[in-house]
Amino acid sequence: MRQKRLRDYGVTTGEMEPGEKNAITDVEGVTVGHVTLNDGQVQTGVTAILPHQGNLFQQKVIASSYILNGFGKTMGTIQLDELGNLETPIILTNTLSIGTAADAVFDYMLEQNHEIGDTTGTVNPIIGECNDMFLNDIRGRHVQRHHVHEAIANASTTFEEGSVGAGRGMLCYSLKGGIGTSSRKIELQHGSYTIGVLVVTNFGILRDLQVNGKKIGKTLKETLLHTWEEKDKGSVMVIVATDLPVSERQLQRIIKRASTGLARTGSIITTGSGEIIIGFSTANKVDHQYAPQTQTLETIHEEEIDTAFRAVGEATEEAVLNSLVSATHVIGRDGNERPTLMDLLQKFSMKIT
Repeated sequence: MRQKRLRDYGVTTGEMEPGEKNAITDVEGVTVGHVTLNDGQVQTGVTAILPHQGNLFQQKVIASSYILNGFGKTMGTIQLDELGNLETPIILTNTLSIGTAADAVFDYMLEQNHEIGDTTGTVNPIIGECNDMFLNDIRGRHVQRHHVHEAIANASTTFEEGSVGAGRGMLCYSLKGGIGTSSRKIELQHGSYTIGVLVVTNFGILRDLQVNGKKIGKTLKETLLHTWEEKDKGSVMVIVATDLPVSERQLQRIIKRASTGLARTGSIITTGSGEIIIGFSTANKVDHQYAPQTQTLETIHEEEIDTAFRAVGEATEEAVLNSLVSATHVIGRDGNERPTLMDLLQKFSMKIT
């Protein structure tokens, strides 16, 4: 049965049109794969994002990252920002599994490229994380290399949201969070483009949650009269994909505006929450092999960039809300649990609109 998403409940955010799937995979070539670990104390997983279906090391893509709050353990962004390109799949998982995820990416890239570390340089894996210790036995480090390989192999243009993959054990606005995605179409005089966003949501305080300006979280907090609302200790990983032709400087300017989408859902970006955004554009490929001629890079004019600013904010907002709407109930470590947004709304006969 198809998962219900935000728009299935009559809620439309922003003014721009989504892509056909309303997902990050509306950007041509992009695929997403999950592996979900669901076994009592173990509630975690892996999510892989592939920017294109060719050899990423040989044909890198323009990339950038932006840190709103640096309480995170993301790997690989130093070189990504220095060189302005991405050369591996992006892997998302829990905090204590980033080393395993990096090892698995090394396996994958070395198998594809026998020259790495021999006749050419090494490789820069991009790994993102959030802390799922409330629902998951994170100390057990249950994510293994083969789980990462499976997530990459499973990558497709269609994928689940909610309590799956890297989002399995995550909390959002003190409720069950997880994976969410959305996209927006951009129409410019020289072509049609797409911006897609995927999030792993593990942030926020219940009373702050808003949907289209409606203070749903405040109402739920007052209705519940419980003391389980947690201080925000989580994070959010925001992955932005586009086929818009941009430089890495322009791309960073665009992905910064994902912050407007987080804010519209109620985030105040607390001290213990890592807000990390990684973006890439598939429009310009960067050849790994040296060729003795100048490189050509197509970019939009700066006067066109506001449309992309609006698109990434809208897609981020809807992706966060999709992660909440799609989430399913999880009982995890030591019997810990958090309700889903939709279960609470149904329990108290409330509507999301």
